[in-house]
Amino acid sequence: MTRRTFSASLLALTAATGQSKRPVRLGGPVFLKSTDPVELAREHRRLGYSAATCPAADLSDPARLRAIEAAFRTENVVIAEVGAWVNLLDPDAEKRRKNLDYVTQRLALADAVGALNCVDIAGSYNPDYWYGAHPKNLSKEFFDATVENCRHILDAVKPKRSLFTIEMMPWSIPNGPDSYLRLIKAVDRKAFGVHMDVCNAVNSPERFYDNGKLIDDLFRTLGPWIASCHAKDLQWIPEYNVHFLEVAPGKGVMDYKAYLRNLAALPKEAPLMMEHLKTAAEYDEGSAYIRREGASIGVTFA
Repeated sequence: MTRRTFSASLLALTAATGQSKRPVRLGGPVFLKSTDPVELAREHRRLGYSAATCPAADLSDPARLRAIEAAFRTENVVIAEVGAWVNLLDPDAEKRRKNLDYVTQRLALADAVGALNCVDIAGSYNPDYWYGAHPKNLSKEFFDATVENCRHILDAVKPKRSLFTIEMMPWSIPNGPDSYLRLIKAVDRKAFGVHMDVCNAVNSPERFYDNGKLIDDLFRTLGPWIASCHAKDLQWIPEYNVHFLEVAPGKGVMDYKAYLRNLAALPKEAPLMMEHLKTAAEYDEGSAYIRREGASIGVTFA
């Protein structure tokens, strides 16, 4: 499906019906103290989740990888993602090399267990915070280095089942629909995709107040490549400068009707994974809110 035909079909579906083309898979962390794949998969289902992040595993233990894949398949819980959360552009050359090797191994693990994607951020030139702001994070040097990193990881693994994805950040490339599309074209690999976090694309008052339009633009531009998504919300904290605060879904201003409507209309499943909350109760509240928002527009959940 090309970007043009995807955009046309997405607009036609949502304009004509406002209904779900497919059920949305919702997921989040579980607080069960167990390493057993069967118990973990069942706990996801008990909580009403149909998607999960990959449990702790290692490439050196293929039996565990097979057990995880089998257990979650039995419960119809999709392994949405394997996180790689390290700085691929660390200013320290040796740390950068080790991080690149680590992400390469994580993509191989994702492919081995059948996860939809392995996700990281592009990184940062900030020497103190691996995700921190830095002037060079919006530079051509940053973009070119990110393209090189993505190609290196993908060419080393040559994944058959999983995509490698970069999550948008407010203060580094990619930070919106157009910069991510440019990155996709530059990387030029079939196994490179999009990890969608709509909150991370909110980096201005305009995007904060008009986030429904932003969400529509993100999906219209990037829809064919989206592998998995994150769910949270944003509040604006009153200060003399801009300060957006991550909160639980339903506690902020993000347009979840637009988010869920677009998710349900994608050409392939892209699970919605709640993150960054502190307690099981917060995840329960976030899940209930997302489900209410979906029900109000006819979106169902797997």
